[in-house]
Amino acid sequence: MITLVTGGSGSGKSAYAEDVLTGFGSCERIYIATMYPFDEESKKRVERHRRMRAEKNFTTIECYTGLKHVQVPKGACVLLECMSNLTANEMFQEDGAKERTVEAVLEGIEALDAQAAELVIVTNEIFSDGIEYEEETRRYQKYLGEINRETARRACQVTEVVYGIPLTYKNRTEKTDRTGEISDETE
Repeated sequence: MITLVTGGSGSGKSAYAEDVLTGFGSCERIYIATMYPFDEESKKRVERHRRMRAEKNFTTIECYTGLKHVQVPKGACVLLECMSNLTANEMFQEDGAKERTVEAVLEGIEALDAQAAELVIVTNEIFSDGIEYEEETRRYQKYLGEINRETARRACQVTEVVYGIPLTYKNRTEKTDRTGEISDETE
C-alpha cells in the first residue's frame, strides 16, 4: 500500500515518514534516496538524513533516475525520498527521462508498489509561495504537481506535515489499483 507524506521544507515530513515506516513492524526496511549530492549543502543534508536513520535498520539504495529499474525484496517496507529530487533528476540529469518525466516516475512508483508490502513516499509542498518563476521552473512544478496528484489518488493514506504536526487527508485500509479504484486485494 502507498502512503504519501508531503510538507514544506523543514516541516518534519522525513521524520514522520520514517516513523510511519518503522511502525509497520519488523519487515525489511529499504530507503531509496533520490537526492543527487551535487554540492556541499546537499552532501550535508544527505549526511543528516543518514544519521536520522542510523539505528532504524534501513538498507539504502541510491536512485537518481530510472526508478522503475529498482528491485527490492518482495514484501519489504520501502521509504522513497523524495519526489521533488527524483522529478528534477529525471528532467535535468543526462540520463533522465526529460519530457517523459511524469510517466517515468509513475512507472517507478507502480513497480515499487508491486514489490513492496508498504511504500511510503515523501514529496514537497512547493506550490504555495505565490512567486512567478521562469518557464523551466514552471514546467518542473507542473510535472511534480501531476506526479503528486496521481500518487495521492493511488495512495491509501495522504498526510501533510505542518510544523511537525501530521494532518491526514485520506486514510483507507484497502489497496487501490493504478486507476485509484479499490482492488480485490486487501491488506
